[in-house]
Amino acid sequence: MGCCYSSSKRTGTPGYEEPTVLASQTPCEYHDPSLNVTVSEVEALHELFKKLSNSIIEDNLIHREEFQLALFRNRNKKNLFADRIFDLFDLKRNGVIEFGEFVQSLGIFHPNAPLEDKITFAFRLYDLRQTGFIEREELKEMVLALLHESDLELSDDMIESIVDKTFSDADINGDGKIDQEEWKAFVSKHPSLIKNMTLPYLKDITLAFPSFVVRTEIEESDM
Repeated sequence: MGCCYSSSKRTGTPGYEEPTVLASQTPCEYHDPSLNVTVSEVEALHELFKKLSNSIIEDNLIHREEFQLALFRNRNKKNLFADRIFDLFDLKRNGVIEFGEFVQSLGIFHPNAPLEDKITFAFRLYDLRQTGFIEREELKEMVLALLHESDLELSDDMIESIVDKTFSDADINGDGKIDQEEWKAFVSKHPSLIKNMTLPYLKDITLAFPSFVVRTEIEESDM
């Protein structure tokens, strides 16, 4: 795949930047700038982006419904994880994901992205109300969303027990909320919490879009 794009292609995709520019800027605000995706990876992501951003509305922008469709093959299936990730990808907070935002945000899932940055992103994912802390109810909401997506049914008592145990283990100072340092310490003891923060396929981009929310398998046959 060549690295040169015509001016018509650049102007045809809102938020599109030259692959060389995006590659030098990625990973995004969470990353060490020295760890960059390659130009060829950015170009491949552009092909994927075009497919996703025109799946429902042909405007070269990924809308929330298109994001839902890519993750769950269902534009109407609401999921807290998908909503949170969409909001974190939407860096401009304008309700759509442009190509630049798509590449920059996916950079956090690159195998070469620093572990500390993956931990930070996961913390923001759980910090539903954006207070700088993870509170018990936020943790419970995420646990419920994960169980729902995994089609697991547990009793209310068991769910409360899981949330209580997890929260008490993570809330080291016992102040009723989990700060970033407590979260970092908790994840270091339970690294499986962020296993889905790494997508090995980003080193060998295909036109498949896996659900990095709760699944790690690439379902190419569904695309």
